[in-house]
Amino acid sequence: MKQVQIPKRLTTALVNSLTAGVVPRVGLEHIAVGRKAEVASMLQDMNNIAEGGAAFRLITGRYGSGKSFLLQMMRNYAMDREFAVADGDLSPERRLVGTKGQGLATYRELMRNMSTRTRPDGGALEPMLQKWIAALQQEQMQATGLRPGDPQLLDAVELRIYAVSQELQNLVHGFDFAKVLAAYWSGYKLGDEDRKAAALRWLRGEFPTKTEARKELGVGVIIDDDNWYDYMKLWAEFAVRIGYKGLLLFIDEGVNLYKITNSISRQSNYEKLLTMFNDTMQGKAQYLGIYLGGTPQFVEDERRGLFSYDALRSRLMDGRYSSGERRTYTSPILKLDMLSHEEILILLQKLRDIHAMHFGYAAKLTDEQLIAFMQAAVGRLGAEELLTTREVVRDFMDVLHMLHQHESLTFEALMGEREQEFAASGGAGSRKEAKDELDDFLAEFDL
Repeated sequence: MKQVQIPKRLTTALVNSLTAGVVPRVGLEHIAVGRKAEVASMLQDMNNIAEGGAAFRLITGRYGSGKSFLLQMMRNYAMDREFAVADGDLSPERRLVGTKGQGLATYRELMRNMSTRTRPDGGALEPMLQKWIAALQQEQMQATGLRPGDPQLLDAVELRIYAVSQELQNLVHGFDFAKVLAAYWSGYKLGDEDRKAAALRWLRGEFPTKTEARKELGVGVIIDDDNWYDYMKLWAEFAVRIGYKGLLLFIDEGVNLYKITNSISRQSNYEKLLTMFNDTMQGKAQYLGIYLGGTPQFVEDERRGLFSYDALRSRLMDGRYSSGERRTYTSPILKLDMLSHEEILILLQKLRDIHAMHFGYAAKLTDEQLIAFMQAAVGRLGAEELLTTREVVRDFMDVLHMLHQHESLTFEALMGEREQEFAASGGAGSRKEAKDELDDFLAEFDL
């Protein structure tokens, strides 16, 4: 079978990111394995959102289980399907609510990372507005036969812009949002770069005071900690009116809300999360998808996690009929299990081939050697439950780099050295148990 050629730009991103143990931003489709049910469920969400619905999902799994990978992969899928997307990580400085502007910091991060298919790396806010205006001009030229630069054309475009703005004015904060869009158009029409820049600053949440906003744009409000989520709902509506299917927010590292030590502040963040959940589930938000990644502890800990907040716990708990191996993928929580051994083997095969393609050599490691590597990985950690995809991938990239840079070194010699070091550290017993278990499992492999 002919191997798919991957551009050097993508293999570089994949090799560098995976070696460092972080999720690559591009090229994910070349290393994706498993997660069919989860992906299918999220793609169904996208279909619903494109029809005017909304979605809220918590993606949970242990550190290294693939939460960030799944979020990033779905972000790329969404852009291919003509959605606008925004992503960001929560941190001590970025929360949903805060007394020191942490909620606004999250909004700014999401706006900075606003992306579309033509601008996949963020910074798509102004290109989205320019594309909209250019499309309106094209549409009016075809409808009226007017030529570029004709004053009548500008008037016709202005009427269309105000028509969209009028629709938004019926929504919460829509009037001010529409006024700022009109200000951007005014700057665009007159070639006033300062006015355009002021409108963009306001839309990005960068105006510090209402006084300054009123002076520069004639708008009496600014985006702040209290109202930023309302503006996200407006962005979703606006995105649809300018030609996109909707807006999807991918927010990772939800565990940072769990780590908030002040219980009142933590509860405030959970209240904001409840608002988002209710809006999307009850139809108060349209064309909006919210995907939040976090650890099981962040969700299920009844002392500090989401389940400590009764209103969220009653909404997020599994139904009594879905448990264990039989679960539904339509519930608000998507729980990620570890990849199966077959899926990890397929992943290692892909990484072996990508590494060889990137550095321009013929891949030498056999499937039997990949299985031996998996046996060693399970043995080192002592139990299959402790094995995370991130650890396996990072160790395997280390092996590939070592074998490529030291041509006289064999796979068996490298693994032998590491196993001796591990045995000397006293981990041989647990390794043998895990190896026996893996041997039984891999006995059915047909290579």
